[in-house]
Amino acid sequence: MRRAKQTSPSPVEPAEIDPVIHQPARLLIVANLYVVEETDFVFLKRTTQLTDGNLSTHLMKLEEAGYIDVVKEFVDRRPRTSLRLTARGREAFETYRASLTSLLSAVK
Repeated sequence: MRRAKQTSPSPVEPAEIDPVIHQPARLLIVANLYVVEETDFVFLKRTTQLTDGNLSTHLMKLEEAGYIDVVKEFVDRRPRTSLRLTARGREAFETYRASLTSLLSAVK
């Protein structure tokens, strides 16, 4: 019987992975918002392929965490929802990426 190769403990504990961002749909949303200064609901819906309700629910969670700003306004008498990462959200995503990269690089 082969024994598993013993390695040193992971430098990142699972509790250190941000559960708000780690959820797959929210990770997709935050990753998309990270690369743009600002976008709208329709563009984000198209790029993430989430339904209106699903996207709205996840945006609410991210907004409650202080990770995104949501601005609702009317443009040419049509509703428009603009979205952007806050400084806190940008920092949280960078920390999440670093933690996940560290965790994955420790597994060989």
